Amino acid sequence: MRILVVEDEVDLARTLHTGLTAEGYSVDLAHDGRQGLWMARTGAYAAVVLDLMLPGLNGYKVCAQLRRKSNATPILVLTAKNGEWDQTEALDTGADDYLAKPFSYLVLVARLRALVRRAAAVAPPVLAVGDLSLNVAARVCRRAGARVDLTPREFAVLELLARRAGQAVSKADLLYHAWPDDALDPNLVEARVSVLRKKVDAPFHRQSLQTVRGIGYRLVDDRERG
Repeated sequence: MRILVVEDEVDLARTLHTGLTAEGYSVDLAHDGRQGLWMARTGAYAAVVLDLMLPGLNGYKVCAQLRRKSNATPILVLTAKNGEWDQTEALDTGADDYLAKPFSYLVLVARLRALVRRAAAVAPPVLAVGDLSLNVAARVCRRAGARVDLTPREFAVLELLARRAGQAVSKADLLYHAWPDDALDPNLVEARVSVLRKKVDAPFHRQSLQTVRGIGYRLVDDRERG
């Protein structure tokens, strides 16, 4: 499970990286608001830990821009400002929770777990793109009602594409999602997509897994072409 930490205090960011990694999360770091916004938009994160007072673009604006783009990733705000107006503004601009510095690390981890649980509870149990469906909880893939057996890596790649149906998804994002501990070789993605096409497209005479030149792949509803 991937977490994005956007924090310009380098020592604190490293501490959070070490601690959250020990908790079993895969953690990415950003040290300014613009980089954090870009990563939050393009990555598949279970949650974002976001400082408010950031260079480039402050946390309020990061929250607001993510929500305007319908990005529902849970956001836990960190800030040295402890006034009720700051807390209210953070929540009103899209944050899901708020923690003032200095904070208890145990409390931060507990609140992060709670955010991830709540997000999972409201996530759709089945992702559907045309007649292709993925039951995320059961890890079952079906096309036109027929079950398609996938390996865990194949399912992870297809799941991210389904969550962003119609959108171009980079090879880097797919790597981070399916290979969080070994996200280095884009050939891993290319090989899995090749196999997926043989499993979910070819037997059904479809071309729903499309290559986006120079970026990666997208998953579309191509029934009108079937």
